Amino acid sequence: MKVLTVVSHPRVNSFTFSVADKFTQGLLEAGHETEVLDLHRIGFDPILWEADEPDWSIDRKIYSPEAEREIKRMKQFDALAYIFPVWWYSVPAMLKGYIDRVWNSGFAYGSAKLPHKQVLWLALAAESKEGMEKRQFDQMLSHQLNIAIAGYCGIANSKVELLYNTLDSNPEIHESLLKQAYQLGLNYDSVKTASV
Repeated sequence: MKVLTVVSHPRVNSFTFSVADKFTQGLLEAGHETEVLDLHRIGFDPILWEADEPDWSIDRKIYSPEAEREIKRMKQFDALAYIFPVWWYSVPAMLKGYIDRVWNSGFAYGSAKLPHKQVLWLALAAESKEGMEKRQFDQMLSHQLNIAIAGYCGIANSKVELLYNTLDSNPEIHESLLKQAYQLGLNYDSVKTASV
């Protein structure tokens, strides 16, 4: 399977990129193909201007060159993976802007839906599992990404996988999280929709 792996973090030396490296290593060892799309390094502009505002009066608007380039890129893949830190119990502004501009009307929803078989949202939370569950932040994030975004755009097989305690300085915790990321790549075919 061809998997587009999109990473959103301002620093390449971040733990987010270490997780992305292990995840893609697992993908490749399982026989998948992947391209890592680094939203910051390609200089992606997350601000939605008029050129990328949906036009409900037509089936498929031609968007800005940058958005059309990313739509074309997405069309080359069977499946998707997004790797990002959890900020304010949601996705970073860069990733949200990417979704706003690229997962657009006439391509991802409206007159057409995304053709991708599955999507994995690999989210790095500084919070503990118990802390995320206490106020149901884990369920809120899963519902938003699996139902409100992926489901709305036609991808029924969508799963949010949370890595917890990512700011903990204990090397054993980091190793465990990196192993988990590797296993998610290695077993990408077995990603199943989480119930929310």
